[in-house]
Amino acid sequence: MSVTALAAPDDGETTLRRGAPFYSGTPECIIYVDRVCPTSFSPSTPVVMMHGGCHTGSCYLGTPDGREGWAQIFARAGYDVFVVDWPGHGRSPVRNDLATLSTHEMASAILALIRSVGPAVVMAHSASGPMAWWIAEQAPDSVAAIVGIAPGAPANILRVLPEDPEAIKALSNDESLGCPVMLPEHEPVVVDEEFMRSYWANAPRFPREAFVQYRLSIVPESARLFNERFNIGGRGLHISDPANIARIPKAIFTGDCDPRHPREMDEATARYVGADFIWLPDQGIVGNGHMPMIENNNADVAEQVIRWLKKNGL
Repeated sequence: MSVTALAAPDDGETTLRRGAPFYSGTPECIIYVDRVCPTSFSPSTPVVMMHGGCHTGSCYLGTPDGREGWAQIFARAGYDVFVVDWPGHGRSPVRNDLATLSTHEMASAILALIRSVGPAVVMAHSASGPMAWWIAEQAPDSVAAIVGIAPGAPANILRVLPEDPEAIKALSNDESLGCPVMLPEHEPVVVDEEFMRSYWANAPRFPREAFVQYRLSIVPESARLFNERFNIGGRGLHISDPANIARIPKAIFTGDCDPRHPREMDEATARYVGADFIWLPDQGIVGNGHMPMIENNNADVAEQVIRWLKKNGL
């Protein structure tokens, strides 16, 4: 994992270099990790960026319309950035059992990385939220902070939904439950364009002119992870006690155009885990949906996150 930085150019701007990619995780779940680091190797807190369901680490490495990604923005601010591809996603090894790969198995692979590079800031988007809360409880000394970007809640505070496809279908438009879906676990989930446009590419800030490029970044997903995300049958990833992660600084950032993350839901998550809740419109930032890291004001949202990290000495 040794990385050589480029020298700063004459204009004084930081030149970033992608470090040598590497693999981490557990013997059962190997993950690909990209590293982006600043030229200065002064001590800084590493940031591990975890994508959400059906995505890969590419959502942090650039935007569909060719702008700089959060990995570069955070590295430019002085952070050593590690971008993960979940097991069976992106450049991580293909999994024949992807359809039944559990949230716990994926979280365990990422936990191995965080133990190796931490104490680190754990950035969790969407379905990686439950993983982040669990990882913090398993290895509190390896987690310097948690930044949730419209993160899923620990299953502790989610309603247990019935293992009944018809009952779940009747709840599919219930935003208070995150618009749940129940999927058969005999094959991976492949979402269609309508789903992407409804939940991920719906916001005014989404670069719609680059939707085709964005669509190409979407990958098959574990059906089991989807079902666990909505706590169907009570199978979601729980934590033992939020008191176990109380000393870790935590923040949740949520936009105003995310149908699966209304303000009330993410505020409830923040209260339970003891996190600061940052509703982006309160900061004068409006029009963001579920993918703020690639939306057309991604640098503005990143600035809010970095400001929070600096405020907490990170």
